[in-house]
Amino acid sequence: MSDYPKIIDQGGEGEIVEKKSRFIAAVSAVHSEKEASAFIESVRKKYWDAGHHCSAFVIGAGSKVSRCSDDGEPSGTAGRPILDVLTGSGVRDACIVVTRYFGGVLLGTGGLVRAYGRAARAGLDASVVLERIPGRLLRVICDYNSIGKIQYLAGNAGLRPYRCDYGADVRVLYLIPEGDVDAFVREVTEATSGRAGIEDLGARAFAVRGSEFVLL
Repeated sequence: MSDYPKIIDQGGEGEIVEKKSRFIAAVSAVHSEKEASAFIESVRKKYWDAGHHCSAFVIGAGSKVSRCSDDGEPSGTAGRPILDVLTGSGVRDACIVVTRYFGGVLLGTGGLVRAYGRAARAGLDASVVLERIPGRLLRVICDYNSIGKIQYLAGNAGLRPYRCDYGADVRVLYLIPEGDVDAFVREVTEATSGRAGIEDLGARAFAVRGSEFVLL
């Protein structure tokens, strides 16, 4: 699932020190330029006494909207390295603000590029990042004799049930990546000789947090 876009489930803060300058990277999920601007402003207020608040954000599939700001640092030495870390990580719908407290030693353009990039990576490392998986929600309805076969097929495909209901029959909800739906339906149909009912409940984007499914 490494080819799927990634999202920020929980933002964090990371910090590095380079030649006495402190670089503090704050990360947040954002879904619009307005949200990104509000987050940048909140960081600016939190660290009101810092010299620079450089930032970058990426919104939408294919990096539809992306912006970066050097906030007074030499052109291309701050915002662009932060943006490169975001796009290179595969994280979307996210904003990183790197605040710098100057330590009295000039870093030069190359030093700034490296420091802002390292800080941005530290911010992402301190955050909880999930893969956003486009999929479908399927309900499988079967008798008790068939559920073992279905669970075996699902397990081999790396699928886990989202919810199970046991009554007169067994009803299992599966969140399945789009590309795996047809094969799963075919295998369940063949394994149960068509006795299992399969209902497509529609498209659902989801993520996996540990052993928990998260609907997005």
